Amino acid sequence: MRIAQVAPLFESVPPKFYGGTERVVHYLTEGLVKAGHQVTLYASGDSQTSAELRPIGQRSLRMLGAKEPIAPHMGMFEVLRQEAHRYDVIHFHNEYLHLPTTRMIDVPCLSTLHGRLDHVEYEEVYSLFKDHSFVSISMSQRKAKPALNWVDRIYHGFPSELMPFSAKGSGYLAFLGRITPEKRVEHAIEIARLSGRRLKVAAKIPNERDEYVRSVLPLLEQPFVEFVGEIGDSEKPEFLGGADALLFPIDWPEPFGLVMIESLAAGTPVIAFRQGSVPEVIEDGKTGFVVDSIDEAVRAVKQLGQVDRKNCRAAFENRFSVDRMVSDYVCLFERMIQSPIQMQSFAGS
Repeated sequence: MRIAQVAPLFESVPPKFYGGTERVVHYLTEGLVKAGHQVTLYASGDSQTSAELRPIGQRSLRMLGAKEPIAPHMGMFEVLRQEAHRYDVIHFHNEYLHLPTTRMIDVPCLSTLHGRLDHVEYEEVYSLFKDHSFVSISMSQRKAKPALNWVDRIYHGFPSELMPFSAKGSGYLAFLGRITPEKRVEHAIEIARLSGRRLKVAAKIPNERDEYVRSVLPLLEQPFVEFVGEIGDSEKPEFLGGADALLFPIDWPEPFGLVMIESLAAGTPVIAFRQGSVPEVIEDGKTGFVVDSIDEAVRAVKQLGQVDRKNCRAAFENRFSVDRMVSDYVCLFERMIQSPIQMQSFAGS
């Protein structure tokens, strides 16, 4: 198949540091090329790929410090519109920005939605395009927009070779993410404090002048907390593999949570709050613990000895491998090419 993968321009593909969507686009693109498909990646010019790169600008918007992110995306969509005839299927990862362009393309198009969908501002735009073919990354993600034409649910996948299995942790708890209110690093710190455990925090600080960030930064200076800053893919195996557990105390409807499957790949159990996709990804008592409060999380820390790290790795290989993700998308692409008009909503499982 001739496939166009259309990435956001905020980060390169793969991202140098934080960037969950761009990382998934990279894994999927490389997997499709490996499977023998002819893939073109529309992404920032500093991206690295085995596919044919159709560069949009010289660098990612983050590296450029761009003040206006919409204009480069509009330019990319127009380029794609002009070149759409080259492809059998076009796969977008741009949330809603590209939707008007798909009306002008006579090629099967689908969109994987990577973000939360419960913003009030989304109501009108998605209602205008609810017949477009959408893929969810969890069943939970669909709850805010049940009327969309959901043609499949495909969980993210991760290349197993990037995360070697670690049979034993090194005595600390880990937090990996961003310093934002929905990620709740302060909850992770409190869980570690009450558990009497060390906590390593690998996190991106989006804006040090933000009121929430200012309130949290002093907590990172406590003696049992080690702040290691933002880390890349090469540093994750040691960071996650050395942890006794990953703390995922989120306070928002997380559509998927890539860090959870990265942790499982390392063999590291996940203690996560019952939000969004968490109950779909983590098997309570088997690959970690799904909890509803800080107190429950503290009790879960004490029960970590009950979780076999081999079960975590096995769950990753069975449910969240990149090969499984690629296979799922290939099946969907073939369905769309064979019956582009008759595509029906898919309930998933």
